[in-house]
Amino acid sequence: MASTPRQFVPGVSVHVMQRGLNRMVVFHDAADHMTFLAKLRHSLHDHDVALHAFTLMDNHFHLIATPGDRLAIPELMKQVETRYTRYYNRRYGRIGTAWNARYKPKIIGDEKYWLTCLIYVEQNPVRAGITATPHEYRWSTCSVHAWGQGPDWIVPHPVYLGLGRTPDERQETYRRLCSTALGEEALALVRCDIPTGSTLSASQTIARPPSRLRLQQ
Repeated sequence: MASTPRQFVPGVSVHVMQRGLNRMVVFHDAADHMTFLAKLRHSLHDHDVALHAFTLMDNHFHLIATPGDRLAIPELMKQVETRYTRYYNRRYGRIGTAWNARYKPKIIGDEKYWLTCLIYVEQNPVRAGITATPHEYRWSTCSVHAWGQGPDWIVPHPVYLGLGRTPDERQETYRRLCSTALGEEALALVRCDIPTGSTLSASQTIARPPSRLRLQQ
């Protein structure tokens, strides 16, 4: 029986996480990481999705994205996962899916939670003991937000833009916020499973940078 396509609220950001099949490694080396990002970038051109952040770990990845229509995220994920699986199977001589069932999406409904998700995603390498600081990790967007360096196809989100009046101010503020580990309450909030059934409306879309934004650790 075919699965029902998920639908999301246009303009409301989504935190997406997907793991390798049975938690297997899906990114073995730089070639795998670069291939996935190339396929992700190409797929973004085919679908109405603004990508704000990503982190690629060895056996899973995170995205923060905002769809322009209800089916944009499912269509993007289907295309990216299919294209990368074909590459992965050819390279490593295997068959079948590379992914662990369906990806896990979580709607981001407010400004504070959006920033918490961004920091959570980009602190993954530090929590895993791979790097000492988030921006040292090559396969994430932390360098974009902390230093203004990295992929030019990442779309700044209004919450991030609200961290300062200039790029330098925003980057300095984000480096400070991201240098402190999230507390247990924030980690639990991001990790808990919340149904993706829409309780949000387009009127709740984050449309303007907040005048003041504080993250409680």
